[in-house]
Amino acid sequence: MSERDEFGAFLVGFIVGGLTGAVVALLFAPQSGEETRALIKDKSIELRDKAQVSAEEALARAEELAADARQRADELTKEARARATELASEVRTRSTELASEVRTRGTSIASEVRTRGKEAIDAVRKPKKGDGEATAS
Repeated sequence: MSERDEFGAFLVGFIVGGLTGAVVALLFAPQSGEETRALIKDKSIELRDKAQVSAEEALARAEELAADARQRADELTKEARARATELASEVRTRSTELASEVRTRGTSIASEVRTRGKEAIDAVRKPKKGDGEATAS
């Protein structure tokens, strides 16, 4: 960004300096009106040519910078897509692992609940040793 600002400032300074020099040279040069007009014409053509060259150089530089920016944007896009694909794969893998772990723990807990439930039912159905003797006497 600062390169463009520096180049623009240089270009403006170049043009203003050229115009100022031409005006000063014309005002202080001891020449006839016809010679001065010819000199003005020659200097204006020269200045126009220099300005055209500078503008073409600026355009070429701008196109180069735009191409570099496009290339960098493409690289960043590719990197971002690759990283997103990698993260999606990691998420899929981890979610599969977690689902498997949840199933295993759920099965284990269900089995433990069944076992404890059966034990509780058996404990309720079987009379206590002390209760059975009291009813028999």
